This record gives sequence, structure tokens and C-alpha cells, in this order.
Amino acid sequence: MLQAVAARAARVWRRTDAMVSFDINDRKKIGLGLTGFGVLFSFLGILMLFDKGFLAMGNILFVSGVSLTIGLKSTVQFFTKPKNHKGSIAFGIGLFLVLIGWPVFGMMAESYGFAVLFSGFWPTAAVYLQKNPTVGWIFQHPYVTSLLTRFRGRRVPV
Repeated sequence: MLQAVAARAARVWRRTDAMVSFDINDRKKIGLGLTGFGVLFSFLGILMLFDKGFLAMGNILFVSGVSLTIGLKSTVQFFTKPKNHKGSIAFGIGLFLVLIGWPVFGMMAESYGFAVLFSGFWPTAAVYLQKNPTVGWIFQHPYVTSLLTRFRGRRVPV
């Protein structure tokens, strides 16, 4: 009986292991952690009325986390694509403004740059939110759906 259970568990484990199609090594784990801490520090900086220290740490952690997660070469390619120049420049100017001590203007420029850089991901995020069982009912409302289809871009992410 115990051997049958162990054999079944081994089959399920192999099937589950074969379904995982991405490799998470230690570098990517550290990158995801840094990205998460970057978002947390940025959020805390905004909550504390644009605290320069939190925002600067959040920006540094976020950028270093992204570059560790997807790799330095992919990060440079993403930010230097011709269609991403406007967003990259705005994000860089915002990062610089936050680092020199102008957090409100810096966050405005960063927000614009972030929206332009990742505009190709918004349709994917909208589909995910519509299929999410927790908040999907909000995004399946006809008015919200019409807004999402109107602002849906034609760009392909990365």
C-alpha cells in the first residue's frame, strides 16, 4: 500500500516537474527579491509624502532587480529599443531627479516613462485581470471592457 502511494506521488511529481517550463536560478531569485523591495521602498516613499531616501532606494533596488532578473544584456536591449526611447529617457530623467532631491517631479517623470515603457504589457495585464476570479467581475463590466478595448495597444511586449 505504501509503495503504491509512493509510486503515485513520484508520477505526479514527475508530471508537475515536467510542466514547469522556466528555470529560476539564484540570480533570478535575488533579482525578484530586489525588485520587490524596490517596489516596497517606492510605495513607502510615496506614503511618507515623497521621502527622498525611500524613493531613491526604491529606484536603485528596482532597476538592479530588473537587470538581475532578466539579465544585463536584455535590460540594455529593452531600454535602448527605438520605440522605447521616449519612455527610457523619461524614466532616466525621473530617476536622476529623485536622486538629486526633487522627488515629486522625479516621480511624475518616472510614472510617465514607466507607462510608456510598459504600454505593450497593458493588454496582457487587462486579459489577466478579466480572467482573475477575485477582481474579474469588475473588469468584465461592459463600461470597463469598452475602456480597455479602446486603450488597448497594438504593440508586442519586449
